[in-house]
Amino acid sequence: MMQDLEKYLRVNMFPHMWCPGCGNGIVLSCLLRAVDKLDLDQDRTVIVGGIGCSSRAAGYLDFNTLHTTHGRALAFATGIKLAKPELNVIVITGDGDCTAIGGNHFIHAARRNIDITVLLFNNSIYGMTGGQYSPLTPVKKMATTAPYGTVEPNFDVAELASASGATFVARSTTYHSTMLTGVIAEGITHKGFSLVEAVTACPTAYGRKNKMKSAADMLMWQKDNSIHLNKAEKMTPEELAGKIVIGKLFHKEAPEYTELYNEVINKARGQNSGSVANIAGKGGNANG
Repeated sequence: MMQDLEKYLRVNMFPHMWCPGCGNGIVLSCLLRAVDKLDLDQDRTVIVGGIGCSSRAAGYLDFNTLHTTHGRALAFATGIKLAKPELNVIVITGDGDCTAIGGNHFIHAARRNIDITVLLFNNSIYGMTGGQYSPLTPVKKMATTAPYGTVEPNFDVAELASASGATFVARSTTYHSTMLTGVIAEGITHKGFSLVEAVTACPTAYGRKNKMKSAADMLMWQKDNSIHLNKAEKMTPEELAGKIVIGKLFHKEAPEYTELYNEVINKARGQNSGSVANIAGKGGNANG
């Protein structure tokens, strides 16, 4: 199977820069398995990355790729999708990149329901830049900028996405890799804004600070603390406290932004053509 996936990789860019035990490689593998399952055309697929450990994955992928500025991946992706709506546009981003400096872009891309798939690597920390806490770092957890534990409540990014207008929202973990592959594929095929949150481990910046032992222990923590949506719906808020709800969390059909925008363009072209014709007709009458 891995040999089949090699065609999607820029193998000359390896070895990768991720730490031993980092879950980003599992998320990347799930993305490639989803792409392979859907048999996407590499020349008609664009991978857009922001800044951070996860976003470096764009450099390893043999598609049309863009490594953008911090927090602006969705702004670039929006421009690509508007210019070429026929392309498959996938954004890979981290919890800090997407929900801190990129938070406003995230909310408005969801609000527009533009046909972009966001694969958010959530390792609960700024891994590449020194281990600062992010908007998705759970409360009371340690970080370099929170040596006594965070006091700010963290976003539930899935709820934020659906409340903002996203029409497909799913979450899985690197332990539940088969599920993760499946929801990524569903997100890509969905017509509209899709968020797939991939809960992944950062043993170096997050695990060490929070005494989570090894990368294997962090994977087992994901297993022990994840609840499928079907079961979670029957549980009380108290029972769900501290748990990760996984599965396809939200899905609906709604008008897609580039299609609506194209209607506006066609309408404007039609009106302008009519105006030109009217002007030409009036000019002809005057000359006659």
